Amino acid sequence: MTTTTTTNSGARTFVDLDITLIDPDPGSAIMTEEIFGPLLPIVSVNDIQAAIAFVNGRPKPLALYVFSESESVVDKVLSETTSGGACVNHTVQHVGVSQLPFGGVGDSGTGAYHGKAGFDTFSHHRSVLVKPSRPDLRVIYPPYTALKDKLFRKLL
Repeated sequence: MTTTTTTNSGARTFVDLDITLIDPDPGSAIMTEEIFGPLLPIVSVNDIQAAIAFVNGRPKPLALYVFSESESVVDKVLSETTSGGACVNHTVQHVGVSQLPFGGVGDSGTGAYHGKAGFDTFSHHRSVLVKPSRPDLRVIYPPYTALKDKLFRKLL
């Protein structure tokens, strides 16, 4: 959908992309192939066990996203599933944390081998980022201005 708005400085055109897919067919390409793009399939389930069974019934995902304010639900999902990385109450943010290793398990990828690197590869250190469920501060999202840049540099 394309939306045109008019400001004091003239017309601007915005493209609104629908990147969320609600209950896609489990056999569709979006559910059977790795996703490298701005798409987020959301699958409805009746309870936490059904969610865990859904994840475990497929090849191990590169990333697993859990949204819950319940620590016990988060712990259950993380302990009963396997994934390359995981992020709690956010998406993709764990990839940007340079201190967290990123990579897949099983069909999602393999890493280095020989010596300690081989042990580490086949041991898989699972990265998990946990974020409170409250909304993010808008300052962390584009557009990035000179003021935001100055603020970020001060904080770092």
